[in-house]
Amino acid sequence: MKIGELSARTGVSIRSIRYYEQQGLLTPVRQENGYREYSPFAEEQVRTIQLYLNLGLSTEQIAGFLHCVLQNKESFCKEVFPVYRQKLAEIEEQIKLLQSIKSNLEERM
Repeated sequence: MKIGELSARTGVSIRSIRYYEQQGLLTPVRQENGYREYSPFAEEQVRTIQLYLNLGLSTEQIAGFLHCVLQNKESFCKEVFPVYRQKLAEIEEQIKLLQSIKSNLEERM
């Protein structure tokens, strides 16, 4: 399928799909005319990438385990759990900071 069709099927912009390709998350075949040709599997890849981006992970983090997740179930991919632990620690720090800011604002009111 062409990039426009992949974009329409997934709701992800063509620009984002090209970015995923630059980051090594998607690999289309190039036709003789230079057009990208994506496999039917690319739709699942893009949806999976979006899932992890929505969890707050970076494309670099996703690249570290995407291949495993797409071939196996997430629970079988040991590469995922350190990334989750790191992200949870970051979120905890952000929550602490926001709670501190909230308390400071409440005191000033």
